[in-house]
Amino acid sequence: MLLDSPLGIIILKWIVSAIALMITGYFLPGFKVGKFFSAFIIAFFIGCADVTIRPFLLILTLPLNILTLGLFTFIVDGIVLRICALFLPNFSIKSWGTAILAAVVLAIVNTGLHYLLI
Repeated sequence: MLLDSPLGIIILKWIVSAIALMITGYFLPGFKVGKFFSAFIIAFFIGCADVTIRPFLLILTLPLNILTLGLFTFIVDGIVLRICALFLPNFSIKSWGTAILAAVVLAIVNTGLHYLLI
């Protein structure tokens, strides 16, 4: 079974994240994702950026994050999305506002899908 191994769980979460990217791209104007295979690759690179770039940004913006009771995290997530959009083909974000709104929508959709499917 896919959920019996740690690798299977990681792959399933990766697929769910790609689906969340596709849903966000469908509903949010200015947030463009290519086909599902592109979303799969984009989800991988966003995951890598979340592990490498995001912690440094969160440490740098810790005072603002504390002051806004954690809401500044969505801006950090928007920055990470925008950085990924600069380097990946078939992935574009029109503006910074779209990136921040996409971070919020992605968080909601991703959480909902993970809750339903995993």
